[in-house]
Amino acid sequence: MDLYQSLLRPILFSALKTDPEWLHSQSLSILSWLDSPQPDWVAHWMRSRLHHACTLTDSRLHQTLWGIPFANPIGLAAGFDKDGVASGIWATFGFGFAELGTITYHAQPGNPSPRLFRLPLDHAVLNRMGFNNRGAASMAETLERRWGSRRQASQSVSGSTEASPNVRREAGEGKGGREEIPFGLTQASQSDIRRALSRAVSRRGEQNSPTPQSPMYSSTHPPTYPSTHPLIPYPLGINLGKSKVTPLESAEEDYVNSFRLLKEWGNYFVVNVSSPNTPGLRSLQDKAQLEPILQALQQENTDRKPLLVKIAPDLEWDAIADVIALAQTYQLAGIIATNTTIRRDGLKTSVIERTGKLAMEEAGGISGAPVRARSTEVIRFIYKETQGQLPIIGVGGVFTAEDAWEKITAGASLVQAYTGWIYQGPMMVRQVLEGLLQKLDQTGLKSIQDAIGTEVANPQSCSENNC
Repeated sequence: MDLYQSLLRPILFSALKTDPEWLHSQSLSILSWLDSPQPDWVAHWMRSRLHHACTLTDSRLHQTLWGIPFANPIGLAAGFDKDGVASGIWATFGFGFAELGTITYHAQPGNPSPRLFRLPLDHAVLNRMGFNNRGAASMAETLERRWGSRRQASQSVSGSTEASPNVRREAGEGKGGREEIPFGLTQASQSDIRRALSRAVSRRGEQNSPTPQSPMYSSTHPPTYPSTHPLIPYPLGINLGKSKVTPLESAEEDYVNSFRLLKEWGNYFVVNVSSPNTPGLRSLQDKAQLEPILQALQQENTDRKPLLVKIAPDLEWDAIADVIALAQTYQLAGIIATNTTIRRDGLKTSVIERTGKLAMEEAGGISGAPVRARSTEVIRFIYKETQGQLPIIGVGGVFTAEDAWEKITAGASLVQAYTGWIYQGPMMVRQVLEGLLQKLDQTGLKSIQDAIGTEVANPQSCSENNC
């Protein structure tokens, strides 16, 4: 029995009717406390229990992409940890990677509240956050406080000074490459935990308030990418957006400035030109406007970090084809498909209770189940157009193993979740991974990498094998 879905979610969503943004902020404060590199005993105990309950390791789920090892294909999508304040916690919940941001060069408060709404009837979320974040410089400082500079980390791992046991655990050393945290603190009192959580929320609330013509990469000659940060135990992506105050004609400079500040920290970077909540941003998906951004970023990208672009589900096929062509020209590492949708057809929710307005009239993008099918269509299209040579990260409506499998067999190498995780709870990733292993058993495939694009490459066989 899943206590989150049967007990906690109904209380938070319906009985208490908590404001989604407030709840998100409090949750992130607790997660940031749990992610402390020097946790108190309560945080240490809680993190070890979560790791034990939520993680699953199996070599069949492992793959290497862009020279980066991914323990499993399920990642946290951008939007949850905008400022990177809990960058080390996500593997504790079973995620194989996490994407931070969206971050902009200039700190900005985002759009006016209320700006985040649950649509439980549709298993969806409507948001018009507007890239609220503390800015790229602040994220760089946050990540350096958490992990230390790459140079210092390299010295602590490979130099004359032996890394501490805690550092080795964070680096993923130990039995089976998994985090080894002792389970001795089993008698924690509930009152101590409550007091610690309260202190953590108060501290983090004070600290974290947001301030107002080249060939395509081939499978036989892949590009060489740098390895992960020495102490970060799993891949981190960083999603870059345009600052609202920056004119569209200066967008490339804005993206480059953010990238320059953060390129030490991301294993891969994402050019977000598809959010519907920043005026004019989606126009940057147009070939003429996107090309100078990609060109400027790749000129700055001397370390050859994997660079991807995230697109909207609402693009027409010819526009997606244009993005694919640019990705090939500027040797992008892949495409993320897709962002939120501005479409409202098929929604069961008619009125947003908090505002009293029709859902059709509310501005913002919708994530979750309503975007699932379109996202998979876009993944399939990109996979076919590129003959499977351009990696795809699939996102949109992933709640179950069936949802993830559908995107993988359509052509996604990796899959992300956010809204699904909010609805399904902290056990979701483990449940999805268990389901993916069952799918591999049913189809006779040896690894998750063997499943990528099978529905496109061999639809008849895939149908017979329940792909």
